[in-house]
Amino acid sequence: MKRLKNLSSFIVMDIVKEAAKYPDAIHFEIGQPDIAPSQRVKKAMQKALDKNSFAYTESLGLGVLREKIAAYYKSKYGIDVPKERIIITPGTSGAFLVAYSLALDYNESIGLPDPGYPCYKNFAYILDIKPVFINVFKNSGYKVTTEHLKNLKIKALQISSPANPTGNVYEKNDLKELIGYCEKENIKYISDELYHGLVYEGKEHTALEFSDEIFVINGFSKYFCLPGLRLGWIVVPQRYTKDAEKIVQNLFISPPTLSQYGALEAFDEEYLSKVKKTFKKRRDFLYEALKDIFEIDAKPQGAFYIWADISKYSDDSLSFAKELLENSHTAVTPGLDFGKNETERYIRFAYTTDIEKMKEGVERIKEYLSNRYQSF
Repeated sequence: MKRLKNLSSFIVMDIVKEAAKYPDAIHFEIGQPDIAPSQRVKKAMQKALDKNSFAYTESLGLGVLREKIAAYYKSKYGIDVPKERIIITPGTSGAFLVAYSLALDYNESIGLPDPGYPCYKNFAYILDIKPVFINVFKNSGYKVTTEHLKNLKIKALQISSPANPTGNVYEKNDLKELIGYCEKENIKYISDELYHGLVYEGKEHTALEFSDEIFVINGFSKYFCLPGLRLGWIVVPQRYTKDAEKIVQNLFISPPTLSQYGALEAFDEEYLSKVKKTFKKRRDFLYEALKDIFEIDAKPQGAFYIWADISKYSDDSLSFAKELLENSHTAVTPGLDFGKNETERYIRFAYTTDIEKMKEGVERIKEYLSNRYQSF
């Protein structure tokens, strides 16, 4: 089918498969937390199992969970979001399908930053929407600005903060300016906030602080440490709630029932503060360990990734990643997974494993590079 001809698979999944051949592999490639969720989540799921809670929920998700999310927006950001605008989805992937379906029609265009999360463009291709790639560089902190948008013909803009793979965060004024521009130019604004909670300096801001006419996506996979529960949510403008319900009824029937019952107890602030502290310590360690080996444009402010420039060793991130895996048994993600804008010069490290393992991985990389490249 023509609309699927540009659909790409993840290179990182090939790295994962290859790394499985090495029992001693150190994993920097996996973009999922290795930390267990709060015990309260497990108990809630067990309780739901004991009550035989296997039926569909309503299509929008459990009302009590949507109320919990609304309360989360109030406590974290100080804003009121009616539960009627909150829809629970099977992972954030489901939320993006809803957002793109509501915001865009066939053959309309969406602006996406490059480098950026690879699924965005694939969602667009599946829905016969045209991705328009916006090249972002270290001189703008890898952020899309209004200057980038002035000559683009797009109907929607997708922004991620904190971003994968760079870990950059949009400040309050950045968001306010972008959202204001998009509203003035009648461009739909979609905000991916999946890594909220994992911001290590300053405070993250939800796009909902600046407008009610935008789409905001978040989920339980990263900060809440529940990737396998496949549960996300989307906040839609009030005028789209009925259409959104039609879409989710047909695409998903309803979100996963047991996952929703578990997520009711995911908002464990004491436990989540420990999760954040753990990832901050890992970030600080890995940044210091890597900055003299690779060029790193900036210390990442959020998420759990480091975007490392390998150009003094290689101009082929895929080959370089394979080299590291074969010769040092350390697995990283090639930059090519994240677009075409200089991504052959970068690899992504995920600090989703404990510091002792990361320390071992860095030592292996240093030893290999010192033997392979005399200039190291």
